[in-house]
Parts: sequence; C-alpha cells; structure tokens
Amino acid sequence: MSAHDAKSAVEANDASESGAPTVATGAASSGAGKAASRGAPSFGAFVRKPARESAAKAAPAAEGLHAETESSWPADAVEVGAVIDAYGLKGWLKIAPHAQDGRALLSAKRWWLLKGREGQPRERHSALCVSAKIHADSVVGQLSGVADRDAALLLRGARVYVSRAEFPAPAADEYYWVDLIGLDVANEAGVELGKVADLIDNGAQSVLRVTYPSTDKEGKPVTGERLIPFVGVFVKTVDLAAKRIVVDWEADY
Repeated sequence: MSAHDAKSAVEANDASESGAPTVATGAASSGAGKAASRGAPSFGAFVRKPARESAAKAAPAAEGLHAETESSWPADAVEVGAVIDAYGLKGWLKIAPHAQDGRALLSAKRWWLLKGREGQPRERHSALCVSAKIHADSVVGQLSGVADRDAALLLRGARVYVSRAEFPAPAADEYYWVDLIGLDVANEAGVELGKVADLIDNGAQSVLRVTYPSTDKEGKPVTGERLIPFVGVFVKTVDLAAKRIVVDWEADY
C-alpha cells in the first residue's frame, strides 16, 4: 500500500515483489493499502513524479485575488506548499511543494494563501488558478488577478493551501498522509498501539509515527512513540471509514 502528501500520497510496492505498501508524497500506500520529509503534520508527500509534466486549467481570469478571513477559510484546507519567488514577468508564482509531484497544486481550481507568522497579523487570500505546471523540483502557477512580477513578489513567503476535496483521487492502495493522521493503530491480536501522529519519509519508505500514553521511570505521564514502516509486511489493513489501521507489530517492539 502507499501513503501521499496532504504535507500528499505514495503507492505500495507490488506485493509480488516486496509485499509492501507505497506512499505518495501526499499519499501513502502499504501492503494492505499503499503507505518525505515532513513539515507540519497536516500534510503528506508524494514519492514519485507525475506522468505528465504540467496541467493547465481553463479558469476565467476575470476574478482577482480575493481577501479571505479565518471564518471564510475552508474547513478542509491542507497546506501543500509555499511561495518561494516570482517566476518570470507576468505574475507567475514559484512554489516549493510539500509533495514531490505537486499533484494537489496541479489539480486544484483555487489556491488559498496564508501569509504571516502565528501570533502576528496574517493575510489571507484566495484566487483561481489559471495555469500550473511542474518546473524542475518546483511548481509554477499563474493566479487570476496576479498580473505582473511585482504583484507576485508581494506573495513571496505565503503558504499555499488546497481544499482536501480538490485533491486528485488516489490510486488503489494509495492513501493521503492527511487521511492517515489520527487513525487508531492496533495489532492483529487486538492490542491497541496508539494513534498515528505523523508520517516520516526515510527515503526508502514511509514510516508511521504512532504515539501512546505511557509513564517514565518515576511514574510520571509521558508520550510514548512507535515507528512502524508503512509497508505490506507490517501494515495489514487500512480502514479509513473505521479510522483504524491493523499491523503485524508487537507492543514491546
């Protein structure tokens, strides 16, 4: 199975080869389903590059950059990248995607932009994405209402969000990281192992970071941690509806 960005999605290795799930930078995949460097735990990451290098959207350019508030922000907004620079002279933005293939950015019709640090005044905007494409390891995109380089530079540093509803559908046995975070994890004997707090990409595979309540040597409450590779050898089932993952893993590992 595999896991993706939603930092997106990964796909599982062929069961005949390794029995392991795969994860896309926003999605994850494992042997049961499929299981990046991580930033905030709100998103996942893609492992493989998209088959196509670009995707253009037939969005009208009449609507400009729209000011948003916290209340108008979509409840399912997922951070998928950050504006690192302007691209060219016509208002295009250069985005560092949290997922390696940036599929969420390419598929979304609207991008939501948040600028400013926590605890300080923040600027929120949204705009229709007129066009977006892969450019080397980044994504470049043109937003309606951002017509020149100066306007694009004003958005440098903004974090880019996409509504989870606009993510492309994952392939069979693929999961977005954002959909795995918070799921209960138990082994095949029914022993509860904790909840998925995050996913880690170690370069070879995605790893579930599972946390659980524990105590230290002095009996004080602490948070324990288990790292379980998101591969088919260990991950047996992923049930998003039941919010549960079953693994072949002992509590004392």
